[in-house]
Amino acid sequence: MPESREPQPVRVLSGAQTLRALAHPVRLKLLELVSLRGPLTASQCAALVGESPSSCSFHLRQLAKYGYVEEAPGGTGRNRPWQMTSVSHQWSPAQDSDVAARAAGAALSERFRERTAELHREYAEVAAAFGPQWTEAALDLTGNAYLTVAELAEIQADLLAVMSRYLDRITDPSQRPAGARLVHLAALGFPRADGLEPGMDDSDA
Repeated sequence: MPESREPQPVRVLSGAQTLRALAHPVRLKLLELVSLRGPLTASQCAALVGESPSSCSFHLRQLAKYGYVEEAPGGTGRNRPWQMTSVSHQWSPAQDSDVAARAAGAALSERFRERTAELHREYAEVAAAFGPQWTEAALDLTGNAYLTVAELAEIQADLLAVMSRYLDRITDPSQRPAGARLVHLAALGFPRADGLEPGMDDSDA
């Protein structure tokens, strides 16, 4: 019988099939739902994402096959609830030498960026409803800087450390302070393609 247990904080993803399994818009939304509102059944997910229960059941089983979700206690068939196995996921192209895995990871990263853009558009349409304090606090920052590889890596580590301070609030509602809202956090930092000098690579730096 399935057990109710705390999901592990971070799962490091690897392998083309595992990465490819998540690079699907419906599965991405289902994973998001189960993470933020779970455990949920296929029927409950269907009502929230606008898909049929049979479609959600199929995609949840695929997510389970590759370790993203698992059965939670209670229910059978499409009425069985699903729960997260991990709170957060990470994938590093530098640590995955397999060509197929790198391509699958790039596709998955693009899906996440598309989802972030979708959520930002939805927020922009109703931003005024949150009131001036929330719109003032909302992050919408862009900029450029000349950095070394070590400095960019340090920024990444700093941002991950800040985000990780709030991970327990996803699985434990009692940790959420009064007035807390669900906030989407995303960050990008990458060397610009137009900043690559002809014939220059890391070995020349």
